[in-house]
Amino acid sequence: MKKEITTYEELKESLTYITDKNELEKIDKAYEYAQENHKGKTRKNGADYITHPLNVAYILANLNVDYETIIASLVHETINHGNATKEEIKELFGEDVSKIVDCLSKINKMALQDDKDSSAVNLRKVLVGMSEDVRVLFIKLADRLHNMRTIWALTPEEQKNKAKETMSVLIPIAHRLGINSIKSELEDLSLKYLNPDVYDDIINHLDASREELNEYLGEMQEEISELLTEHGIKFKIKSRVKSVHSIYQKLAKGKTWNNIYDILALRVFVDTESDCYLTIGLIHSKFRPIPKRFKDYIAMPKENMYQSLHTTVFGVEGQTFEIQVRTYEMDEIAEKGIASHWSYKEKGKSKFQNVLEQKLEMFRNLIDASKNDSAEEFAKTIDSEILQESIYCFTPKGDVVELPKNSTPIDFAYRIHSKVGDTLVGAIVNDAIVPIDYELQDDDIVKIMTNPNSTPKKEWLKIVKTPQAKNKIKAYFSKQEKEQYIKKGEELFLQDLRKRHLSKEDVLTNDNIAKLKKDLHMSDLEDIYLSIGSLRYTPSFIYNLIYEDKTDIKDVLLNKLQSNKDKKIDYKSDITVGGTKDIKVNLAKCCEPVYGDNIIGYITQGEGITVHRSNCQNIYNKNRLINVSWGEKIGTTYLSTVYIDLYIGKDYLSEIINLITSKGIYVNNVKTREINDHLRYEITLKVKDKNELDNLIVNLEKAKYIAKIERKGN
Repeated sequence: MKKEITTYEELKESLTYITDKNELEKIDKAYEYAQENHKGKTRKNGADYITHPLNVAYILANLNVDYETIIASLVHETINHGNATKEEIKELFGEDVSKIVDCLSKINKMALQDDKDSSAVNLRKVLVGMSEDVRVLFIKLADRLHNMRTIWALTPEEQKNKAKETMSVLIPIAHRLGINSIKSELEDLSLKYLNPDVYDDIINHLDASREELNEYLGEMQEEISELLTEHGIKFKIKSRVKSVHSIYQKLAKGKTWNNIYDILALRVFVDTESDCYLTIGLIHSKFRPIPKRFKDYIAMPKENMYQSLHTTVFGVEGQTFEIQVRTYEMDEIAEKGIASHWSYKEKGKSKFQNVLEQKLEMFRNLIDASKNDSAEEFAKTIDSEILQESIYCFTPKGDVVELPKNSTPIDFAYRIHSKVGDTLVGAIVNDAIVPIDYELQDDDIVKIMTNPNSTPKKEWLKIVKTPQAKNKIKAYFSKQEKEQYIKKGEELFLQDLRKRHLSKEDVLTNDNIAKLKKDLHMSDLEDIYLSIGSLRYTPSFIYNLIYEDKTDIKDVLLNKLQSNKDKKIDYKSDITVGGTKDIKVNLAKCCEPVYGDNIIGYITQGEGITVHRSNCQNIYNKNRLINVSWGEKIGTTYLSTVYIDLYIGKDYLSEIINLITSKGIYVNNVKTREINDHLRYEITLKVKDKNELDNLIVNLEKAKYIAKIERKGN
């Protein structure tokens, strides 16, 4: 595949698989539109800006994606780096393209923000955005691949950040979608910028023996060609030296160069599945296979639809060769993944669409299960669930189920269906009853025993390994608790009405319920009861909204907040100064540190130690600094102010307060200011720690009416 193109004519040469004249004309129109929007702009590497969308489209064309994906890839930067609007793109290219481009624009804006959260948190936002349309995934991967090819133009720090993001989340996506051609190149490029010394050592080692390695490959290819020709098998062979990243992985696990058996690799393509098995048999008859190195992914495909036969043999000159045998169709799926089979013209869903939706569901489960995790915990979850070694088990009917290593029958049950997991009472593995914490092994045949009257157990959360299973179990108990809160809320409200000598029918009329739903932004009466049962609102507050609401709902909320201010808190038990907790400390009002922030102490005459965030701009006398650290977390809450700027439009304060309180976070104070042509809210919150504050900001940023959010002191 050509690495870089500079003209539209080169892109068109790769679009021969698109034969519809109207579709090609729309692609022409998209290029002209992109060229006009990017006219006069250059990239950091000095190239014309239009070369970026051209190359993203070219990468995708080699995956045989549909014409709308090509159009979206050409115009995907016209909103952020041009004068385009979502409405204009919709008018010119249709609603699907406009939605894809809008989603990508939001994702790329988040990635461009100069915040100090780790890469994993930013990419969690990216993943959420991706779920709107599958084709966003394809374009994001191609976009990152071209950016990684030209990453040399960035600073060393920017290079490492991009490489970390790519390695932690985007490469696993490419793997799960089976797009090997993108995955393998991203792996090599990420390694090049994360561990340049290791990368260069491997390249130098390969270069020193490349001529000799190519000779071995040539001889082995000739031997196999003669063998297959002799037996009348039509074939094609490609040879390669193993990728740099693959060699690095082997070396990182403690292997030496002499123990890496698949540096030399051959790939044999044949016409039929039966020819695959015949070819492997013939190769084994002439070259001795290495034990336990044969893998049959044709009979047992990977969940990303990958199929091939793998073996490793002792070949010419005693060298070891990895040999893969597959049909041409299998190779297309292996290299291009599900992207090349995605079609929006079909009626109903193809098997590839169903498989892809399963992949997306896995990522959604991962996000949901990790939404309260710190950035480090999220990255660890990514590593354990997606990057770690997988096992392949079977249902009694022979269906393959892929799971992370060390998974249990509970994980297996929830991978089949939520109802199967919820009603699990036991498991039979290979015709033997096993405990539910049994660690499944490759090739296990698993039968799940269920009882319709059975329910999940909370102790399962300590047993299961997959975020999907944990999330489903938590969801079950959340639903149970929600129903209890609804029932409790209804009882409390009816008790309040009885004290007032009123009936439910008189108070909860259709008009009054509609008013409550509108004022509180709730969907039904159950949500109102839930807010009472969970102690978010009192029955009296709800009653007063109906009958005594002489002020705006916003004023009611603000009055409620003003009455909830706490007394001043002594933080000396939370912070250690020089190994002791008994020194008087104050939290600086200029930057408002919360538990989990990087902090530094400032010696204030007569006031003890004032604790600032380490990056606070108000620390001016370095001689008065002293090291401080957070002590054991004891449940204290911390004040933190966020500045929220709105786009031009109506006042959204009540919506924002409802969103904040729905996360269990207290609002201590609110100020509203008009700045130029927009509103700014200064909202002071009570939070447990930095993680809770960061998660809230992530959720607020999703609101379409919010233009910008900043934390005080940033």
